[in-house]
Amino acid sequence: MSGPYVIRGSVSLPEAELMWRFSRSSGPGGQHVNTSDSQVELRFDLAATDALPEVWKERALERLASRLVGGVVTVRASEHRSQWRNRETALVRLAALLAEATAPPPKPRRRTRIPRGINERRLREKKQRGDTKRGRSGRDW
Repeated sequence: MSGPYVIRGSVSLPEAELMWRFSRSSGPGGQHVNTSDSQVELRFDLAATDALPEVWKERALERLASRLVGGVVTVRASEHRSQWRNRETALVRLAALLAEATAPPPKPRRRTRIPRGINERRLREKKQRGDTKRGRSGRDW
């Protein structure tokens, strides 16, 4: 593969902590599918890893709680006929998943007041629109 997969900054996925499993894949491939193990299942023990800073690890464990089974996150890839390409796809997916899960929370939104002029203009335009519609009726109010 093309080297260590960087999550963010200088933090990358350690190759030693990745657990691979291969199996026969459904989908394209014809008779080739019956003989090759091209589906890839990549597992990463998020709870036990030392590769991530402690703050990132806690954040990821909290955000990925619904995806974890015993602290292990699993990614499966079987789109390609080649096991090699499926391995690449699974690694990219795992790195993206961890990057998103470890990202810092967004800054809280600062509420702002609507300027008085904008509110007055909105009400004035509503009044004009109502007058226009009222003028369309045949009645003389």
